[in-house]
Amino acid sequence: MFRELTEETGLRPEHVEVLGSTRGWLRYRLPRHLVRRGRRPCCIGQKQVWFLLRFLGEERDLDLSHTDHPEFDGWRWVDYWLPAREVVFFKRRVYERALFQLAPLLFEETPAARPQRRGRRHGRSGR
Repeated sequence: MFRELTEETGLRPEHVEVLGSTRGWLRYRLPRHLVRRGRRPCCIGQKQVWFLLRFLGEERDLDLSHTDHPEFDGWRWVDYWLPAREVVFFKRRVYERALFQLAPLLFEETPAARPQRRGRRHGRSGR
């Protein structure tokens, strides 16, 4: 986690506090048309463990050009649930699972704070 953090943001361990992580691996598969076949490395999806970090540094500590091949060209502070709503569709479930697992470390979760899930029913409605 610290290697990735430094590689992608320029932040070092002293710039953050680890609050927790997801339990076990969270996985997603790429849609068929995005699977790279016949090229190395073959990529069919990804498995991840997510970490919740508290930023202790200053914004000037962020350096997205820390490596020769930066992965990002910008950053911004956003609402906790926004990434689950804006991520590409095939990663959405992993984002939701990670954010739900980590949410209790930050605040008491309320139904109003949760992102709306599309296309799924969770129990019966009184309507």
